[in-house]
Amino acid sequence: MNRASFYFRFYALGGVMLLLLSLLALRLWWVQIVDGEYYASKIQNRSQVTVRLPAVRGEILDRNGIKLVENRACYEVDFYLPAMVRAYREKHGKLPTTQYREAVRGMYRSKKAADMELVIRDEVIPRLEKLGLAQDYNSQRLQVHYQQSAEVPFSYRQNIDYDTMVRYLENNIGLPGVEVTIKPMRNYLFGSFAAHMLGYVGAPIEHDKEEAAKFNYYQPDLVGKSQIELYYDSYLRGKAGAKVLDRDVKGVIKGELKRIEPQQGANVYLTIDARLQFIVEKTLRNVGRAAAVVIDPNNGDILAMASVPAFDPNTFIPSISAKAWGELQKNPADPLVNRAISAYPPGSTYKVPISLAGLRAGLGRRTFSCSGGVQYGNFFMKCWQKKGHGSLGLETALKVSCNSFFYQYGNAAGIDQIVATGNLLGLGQRSGLPLSGEAPGILPGPAWLAMVNPKERWSSGYTANTSIGQGAVLVSPLQMAVVAAAVANGGKAFYPRLVEKVVAQDGTLLLEEKPKVRADLVADAGMNAEEIERVRRGMWEVVNQGGGTGGRSRLKDVEVAGKTGTAQNWVMRNGVKTKDNLVWFVSFAPYENPRYAIAVMVEGGEAGGRVAAPIAGEIYKQALALERGENEIKLESLPPTEGDFRFVAQVDFGNPIPAALVEDGETVDTAASASVAEAQTARAGAPTIKPDADARGRVRNEKPRNAVQSFFNLFRGDRKESEKTEKRKPAPTRQ
Repeated sequence: MNRASFYFRFYALGGVMLLLLSLLALRLWWVQIVDGEYYASKIQNRSQVTVRLPAVRGEILDRNGIKLVENRACYEVDFYLPAMVRAYREKHGKLPTTQYREAVRGMYRSKKAADMELVIRDEVIPRLEKLGLAQDYNSQRLQVHYQQSAEVPFSYRQNIDYDTMVRYLENNIGLPGVEVTIKPMRNYLFGSFAAHMLGYVGAPIEHDKEEAAKFNYYQPDLVGKSQIELYYDSYLRGKAGAKVLDRDVKGVIKGELKRIEPQQGANVYLTIDARLQFIVEKTLRNVGRAAAVVIDPNNGDILAMASVPAFDPNTFIPSISAKAWGELQKNPADPLVNRAISAYPPGSTYKVPISLAGLRAGLGRRTFSCSGGVQYGNFFMKCWQKKGHGSLGLETALKVSCNSFFYQYGNAAGIDQIVATGNLLGLGQRSGLPLSGEAPGILPGPAWLAMVNPKERWSSGYTANTSIGQGAVLVSPLQMAVVAAAVANGGKAFYPRLVEKVVAQDGTLLLEEKPKVRADLVADAGMNAEEIERVRRGMWEVVNQGGGTGGRSRLKDVEVAGKTGTAQNWVMRNGVKTKDNLVWFVSFAPYENPRYAIAVMVEGGEAGGRVAAPIAGEIYKQALALERGENEIKLESLPPTEGDFRFVAQVDFGNPIPAALVEDGETVDTAASASVAEAQTARAGAPTIKPDADARGRVRNEKPRNAVQSFFNLFRGDRKESEKTEKRKPAPTRQ
């Protein structure tokens, strides 16, 4: 190799190396000088923690703007588990692990995860114990939480008091992953007040993984779990915020760098009057198991709806304990069940819609004779009055609750007319209220019987039994309040309305629910005001004339009109099928220009006139005094009620009892079969609305949700079946 070639290669290699070094220097200059600020921010971001702040829910208020549900500040101690894991690894160089099995595409596989119990036991609890701030926690739940939702902070201590929160902050615990946070917590201001309508909230079962990926830690929103909280959840939920925390190299949170405040959701205004709701709930607590519904007959607004026993939704906040949940579930009185929208046998209160059906059928002023009972085939159906009532018109038959009259009256009207009228009034249908657990009830007829028992045929005996509210008939207190309201206002059956409007925090009206008429018996169904007035008059006589059964609801200065009813319901208690008296009173007041329609149902009462009617009378008395400014209601928290099964012979509020009052007689035996008995206490799922009835009351038949419901085999027409059913004939009654 000559000298020239050697130098050429040497300089060429040196030039390449110099060029590469120059490029490297240029890159270093570019990164450190030109992009220095960018990379500095990247380094800084690694010491920052982003946390999602849960949205603040809107409030729930009554029609007058009284707050029923609001939010309060809740102090919590949260564990940021990944931060604890990282700090433990940096300190000890290794991490204790535990194995668990996880389903992946239907196959279980073994996986490893940090043993959070050991991490917290070694690094966190000793420090908290030294400060006197340690508390027992569920280590198994902690481990599962880390394995499934590590990005969500684990709530170590919830709902701590202010003094404890200050102790945490003053001692500057300095533990990686331990932080005191303030969260909005739901507060039901008056305890169990209106609990069956308001519902409750809780943590979501699953959270949004895509949204959670935007944060280091994801604090989910509380979500509605039942009733108004659930059905209006999309309005009540606000908009989440965020905060950026400063974390040092050891993983300890040093402070807050930035915050975006969460926005509050919209407010929901109910149609109820909180003062009237309070009156109803306090009055109902005189018995162990009951329900009452108060409706404005002029627009269908629900002014009050109560059910006892009741629960306190605050026990579900921030989460209900296993013990408390177990007690609620095991309570045989079912405090979680809303009796106001559950279905029961109506007894003689059903004679009110039967009266309307007969008038629609053109029965007019026809009279029927009662000699103590009516013969249908080989079965003699008795009236409660053994010697009979003689010849009766509709008004008097309602007053004395003559079974024989309504056996004949219902058959003269015809079952098709009864079903059509029931459809117009909303019987056998859910109302569409934003409440879960509403039962549609049963409006029995030939089509219904063909679905539940195809081998059976409808007969005049079935119609007679249905006409006095026996057999398979099931209604809810809400439905009977709607019926009473329709009679009160002269024939308009409204869809009941529970929510008036939804308003954003800036005052924007987001939703307005307006009154809606289901059917007008005068305009749509061919009736006239004079005919409806006959039913009104009969209900007036029940309360205000001698021989009527509702005299215990009578008021001094205001005329009340109503109808009592008594039935027996089959229930399963401690695994044993048991009969339980149901007593009713459906009514409206004042008689002229009615402002209230009330349905009261009490389980375990002796008779509608002795138990349900006095309760309704007391509600009217206090409500009307409230109108006049004579009854000052101071709302206060109502504790939950356990409920009981004591037999209530009579309810007495100290009101004078009319001298001419005639009491109820024996109770009704619905003679329901076991399957129907189960249906009577079944709680239906989410509400749906049947198609509106046409002018003739026709509506598409729906198959019952429980296909095992069967009607008891009475009145088949042949002697053989009559002999079979003789053992189950209903007991004579006066309601």
